[in-house]
Amino acid sequence: MTGHHPGPPQFTTVGATTSFAPRDPDPARGYRWTISDAPPESTAELSSESVVDFTPDAPGTYTLTLEAPDGTHHVTVRVFPETRQPDDKPGDAPYAFTGAYGDSKADAEENRPRVRLDGDLQDGELVLEATANAAPEASVPDEALEVEFLADDRDPLTNADIAVDGHRATVPLGAIGGRSRVHAVAVGSTHSVADAVSIRSTDDGAVVDRLYEPPAWGKEMTLYEVFVRSFTDDETPTFEGIIDRLPELESLGVDCIWLTPVLQHDGFPHGYNITDFFAIADDLGTRAAFEAFVDACHDHDIRVLFDLVLNHSARDHEYYKRALEGDPAYRDWYEWEDEATNEPATYFEWPYIANLNHANLEVRRHLLDVVDEWAPLVDGFRCDMAWAVSRPFWQEIHDRVKAHDETFLLLDETIPYIADFHEGCFDVHFDTTLYFALREVGHGNLPADAVTNAVAERASVGFPPHAAFLQYIENHDETRYLEECGRAALEAAAGAIFTLPGIPLLYAGQEVGERERRAPIDWAGGEDALLEYYRSLIDLRHERPELGYHGSFEPVSLEVTADIDADRLVAYARDLDGERSVVVLNFDERAQTVTLPGESVASTDRLTGDDVGTSEGTVRVDSCVVLECES
Repeated sequence: MTGHHPGPPQFTTVGATTSFAPRDPDPARGYRWTISDAPPESTAELSSESVVDFTPDAPGTYTLTLEAPDGTHHVTVRVFPETRQPDDKPGDAPYAFTGAYGDSKADAEENRPRVRLDGDLQDGELVLEATANAAPEASVPDEALEVEFLADDRDPLTNADIAVDGHRATVPLGAIGGRSRVHAVAVGSTHSVADAVSIRSTDDGAVVDRLYEPPAWGKEMTLYEVFVRSFTDDETPTFEGIIDRLPELESLGVDCIWLTPVLQHDGFPHGYNITDFFAIADDLGTRAAFEAFVDACHDHDIRVLFDLVLNHSARDHEYYKRALEGDPAYRDWYEWEDEATNEPATYFEWPYIANLNHANLEVRRHLLDVVDEWAPLVDGFRCDMAWAVSRPFWQEIHDRVKAHDETFLLLDETIPYIADFHEGCFDVHFDTTLYFALREVGHGNLPADAVTNAVAERASVGFPPHAAFLQYIENHDETRYLEECGRAALEAAAGAIFTLPGIPLLYAGQEVGERERRAPIDWAGGEDALLEYYRSLIDLRHERPELGYHGSFEPVSLEVTADIDADRLVAYARDLDGERSVVVLNFDERAQTVTLPGESVASTDRLTGDDVGTSEGTVRVDSCVVLECES
């Protein structure tokens, strides 16, 4: 940690607003911001508040200076001339989608480039290599992209120490100090999400670590969501009840559990209206019981994600009640839609919550203390309504938890997803584009290739190649897929989330055919055949590395051989280290036979072990087949 320093360099655009605050703040102390360097044409100013909103009015490089109790800190803000990128508070317009669930923008030249930064010692010299890629379908060659390298203002290394030659930079070992960080951004008609590395001095020279790479365990996990108040029957204490089912989850292949909120709440079963951020909910048990649950999960090699809610509190929270009464100590803890009528700011006019005011240092201190309270007990955070909290605050949380455990995982709920949130904020992102594509295909409203388009969209909107995505077809906020789209489409959609490049999520009860979204799960009446289908998908993903995080992805052409709607089928290939699997999904209720022009495939389905070839040389597809490509 580096005291109150506001954090890493920021990359933004003219007209976009970014919130800056002292990190790890002491609300009782004073902080003062100034703009100490700016482009000559800029007239931008900062307020006198401790948390400031900065809106650059000219392209170029700015230096913001923070006078804090622990000294003077500087942060670089690199501002590009385009104004089309997301701003600092994407929550102003959530749930808004452009395109048709995975279709790239019409003008590919406006899509964002991407960059990956690596480094190592070469002949005693530290060399940083930036791999810059133009947006998919763009005509700009990769080598035409510029790459900018920036030293982190918190570290000994300076920009003057970095010698840049195109997409390559060299750094003298003597300038590193104990540790320094370097950030890189690719620039074309727009700029990329930045990537970053940390350089640590060692007795042998230096070691380079990638900072925005998901932890290894998170890349390959099978995540399982537990809605805590419906997972077990009423007679069993919730944490103990979940513990009782851990052997079954471990046997299924689950290796991480996401719990819906377990903190003190206002009585609604979802738990997202929190009344005490430091106490386990009375109806779930004690803190000791929660810690025992986490220990039991670890005994079964299952990690735990804690649902972190930082945007709002319940209106039953003691501090909100005081704010409502006009208590000056808490009035500024909340945002107000209409102060005269005591109407708090919320999203979607939700009646039982109130948005916290992150411009208040007391609020930030409180929330950072919440992070410190729970992070040591669990393996990661699923971050609720991440789109409604500023990106620099998430960057502070990212650095805070990774400083104590570099394998700690951060998963965002951002609807729609935001590429900039991979820049030092989150390791894994909800793929809402894929979710909606799978729903629409299941309903018959979109052709099945919307699924592969959705995967391609990740790169089109600017996510770097090392970003990881959560793939799901249902959760506690959504109607069960089986109920909406039927069994045939369900099996195809399940095949998709386990064979596309991403992290699969099962919502508790999904594996046994539960049809109610939040009702108690009917474990006794569950569907064994569906459970075995999910087990086979999980097993196959573990057995076939090309289906995981590191496998490449490309759509594959297919031809339907009978009188059926070809739009109900889609095929794609996954490759890794010379191993290639082709997946064919059929969302129709009727089985279909297909050919795969240009692919020489074996007739044995890797998922079931059955021979799906026909005497005519075609492949039979009921819902999902995974075929080995023959060399």
